[in-house]
Amino acid sequence: MTKRILVVDDEPAVTRMVKLNLERNGDFLVRTENRGSQALAAARDFHPDVILLDVMMPDMGGEEVATQLQEDQALSQTKIIFMTAIVTHEETEETDHNIGGQVFLAKPAKTEEIIKMINVVLAQE
Repeated sequence: MTKRILVVDDEPAVTRMVKLNLERNGDFLVRTENRGSQALAAARDFHPDVILLDVMMPDMGGEEVATQLQEDQALSQTKIIFMTAIVTHEETEETDHNIGGQVFLAKPAKTEEIIKMINVVLAQE
């Protein structure tokens, strides 16, 4: 079954590369959004299974986007994986990618790592 992934990052090169690499796998339908402030509307329209969400964005940070998603009844159960350069690969490995109850991937993340984490969070249902 195809999994729907919404990638929200203010860097178009990042969203393009993640989309290309995930869709090449064949198991994913990917939509991208480069403005945090547009993420909620994109999620309402696309109904993703998982949102890959950058933490640091100029118009609206990932934490604020996540709060809006959780407050939206239709989207509150959507899985979120934060992707950020704030944490290191070592920090995410040491905490099993869980920081403060949230799933984190350090940027840049390898495609295999992204796919693994998508499958992990979807299996938590």
